[in-house]
Amino acid sequence: MTRAGLLVTVDGPGGVGKSTAIAVLLDQLAAAGLPVYGTTEPSRAPAGELARNQTHIYHGRALAHLVAADRYHHLETEILPALARGEIVVCDRYLPSSLVFQRLDGLDIDTILRINEGVTPPDLAIILTAHPDVIQARLRARGSHSRFEDDPATTWHEVRLYHETADLLRNNGITVEVVDSSSLTPAQIADAMFHPIVALWRHRVDQAAR
Repeated sequence: MTRAGLLVTVDGPGGVGKSTAIAVLLDQLAAAGLPVYGTTEPSRAPAGELARNQTHIYHGRALAHLVAADRYHHLETEILPALARGEIVVCDRYLPSSLVFQRLDGLDIDTILRINEGVTPPDLAIILTAHPDVIQARLRARGSHSRFEDDPATTWHEVRLYHETADLLRNNGITVEVVDSSSLTPAQIADAMFHPIVALWRHRVDQAAR
């Protein structure tokens, strides 16, 4: 059954310029007169804040289950209601980030998918990437936000895992857009995300009108 709204998720390595570009994207979508709802994971609920700020304490399965618990709550309280209202939900991080971070934390793909088996799939999964050297320069400029960003060597693995995750999502029937932001400004990254979202939205509207 086609849902009224559209779930767009944006994921990528820490330091790729994701959150800055999403802020521009939300303004663009709103300016175009589209019903948009911006949110983030981990969410701003208590479990989400714990998962976001305590990565040096929680590891492996404990962190994976904490993130998933927050995701299910996030879906129930924010994402699904917004979709029911017919809004374009743009979520800063979602399941693709779990498929990367939890693998970096020692879990296998099957385990991660089982923990998240009830999660609503995105209509469009956008993966932002960049050359690891570019990402590392950005991380040095803004500082580390979690233990996953503490070790410079992690960036190389993270970039590789995001490309693998993009293939995995496609193989499971999810529409994926990969954007290389190595030489793009936040506005250019936002433009690269804006156009496929609008195309998918127009297709959804056309389907509903038939």
